[in-house]
Amino acid sequence: GAVLGGHMPTFAQAVTARGGFAVDDVRVAGNKQTSDIDVLEKLELTGWTSLIGFNTDAARERIDTLPWVKAASVRKIYPDVLEVTLEEREPFAIWQHGRELSLIDADGRIIVPFRSERFATLPVVIGRGANERAAGFLDCLERVPELSARTRAIIRVADRRWDIRLENGITIRLPENGQDAAIDEIARLDR
Repeated sequence: GAVLGGHMPTFAQAVTARGGFAVDDVRVAGNKQTSDIDVLEKLELTGWTSLIGFNTDAARERIDTLPWVKAASVRKIYPDVLEVTLEEREPFAIWQHGRELSLIDADGRIIVPFRSERFATLPVVIGRGANERAAGFLDCLERVPELSARTRAIIRVADRRWDIRLENGITIRLPENGQDAAIDEIARLDR
């Protein structure tokens, strides 16, 4: 009856959990921005979850949906421990798109909305397509540290060229082609 009714997994969970295989300890490592509570929520543990019947692949997939998580691994350590190891996304810049501000990683993927002042020192990138192309442009700008140090924001114009807004309010409009030469010329003129 239990097999025909589809109750066998529940029965097996109950028997193995009461037999000493209930998850008793969860160890979370690698998290700086992701809270332990968020991870525990995604594990979907009950008080009698058995380690034997616990699906680590499904749990990992649920944890991977958390905003800061780049990759996760979930491992069973018998008789009663779950070990979760996280690799989190690194915030690279603040992206302004419309009226929204978001933290993005170096690949341009949105991590979370920008709400915390502790990330206020990150570069600001503005405009459509700026999130995906900012890393390459900021690398180019780093070649000229005297200009890079005074840059307040970089602005993607029409998804084809860049403007540089300096901390003194001046905007430098770079050409669509030959931006590297233009940046070198700006540095030369500045010196």
